[in-house]
Amino acid sequence: MVRHNDPSRPATFADRPEPTTFYRGPAQEEALARLEWLVEQRQRCGLVVAGAGMGKSHLAVTAARRLGGLGAEVVMLSLAGLPEGEWLELLLDRLSLDPESRAEPIRSWLKLENRLRENTLLGRPTVLVLEDLDRGPVDAQEAAARLITAAEPRFATVTVIATARTDGVRHVADELRSRAAVRVELPLWNEADVVGYLQAGLERTGRPGDLFTPTAAATMLRFARGVPQVVGRLAELALAAAEVEDLEQIDSATIESVWRELAAAEPDRRGSAEDADTAPRFRAVRRLWS
Repeated sequence: MVRHNDPSRPATFADRPEPTTFYRGPAQEEALARLEWLVEQRQRCGLVVAGAGMGKSHLAVTAARRLGGLGAEVVMLSLAGLPEGEWLELLLDRLSLDPESRAEPIRSWLKLENRLRENTLLGRPTVLVLEDLDRGPVDAQEAAARLITAAEPRFATVTVIATARTDGVRHVADELRSRAAVRVELPLWNEADVVGYLQAGLERTGRPGDLFTPTAAATMLRFARGVPQVVGRLAELALAAAEVEDLEQIDSATIESVWRELAAAEPDRRGSAEDADTAPRFRAVRRLWS
């Protein structure tokens, strides 16, 4: 029987992007290695492009943890939906500024420059991970372009890693796209990815490795169409169903059942999302560094 209702046990297939739940398949390890190379070689910009639910945020969180372990000061900020003029203060809140620097009565952009200069003098890379750049304010894109194109020494050890949706990357400034030394495109999962993901989650939480049958993994892939986020949701729902029904194994029938529940609860809204992404964007740009 599948009975593991232990509240202290971590979620087997967590929805939240955490390094411990990141699936490290060949494509994911290659992506991490390329982002690590960016910082090691003092490249100024990298771009991660993928569709919704493909794991951009999960990759960004995991890369941030790895780069921080290599000695970089890493700051993450999602720009989606932020109004102009607010992103910089949120970015500064995430930097390790001392109280005096934080309270200094100077413009926010100068506070950022001072921190970048300090890190450069210490030989410490600064990595700014800007998620959803394609859905962020125009002034944030202009500032990112300034950071990666400026020749001043204080910017020499700054790397900007930006994420964008495949159907929204055209909204990313040309300077950022053309200067990206690395462009990571996350592929759809295949059956080997689904099997590896399931086994990794089961092993991490001490569950039987053969809990999902091979046909269950194949069915999950078919319904999810290779989208990692949907695979994770189906796996967690199937696990919950197995616990309720005291199943010894999770087969394709269980996957189909939870898929129907998921489809009813979360109808497909891709059309409206695409309409929002393709809407023209015209905004006044306020320069933060002049």
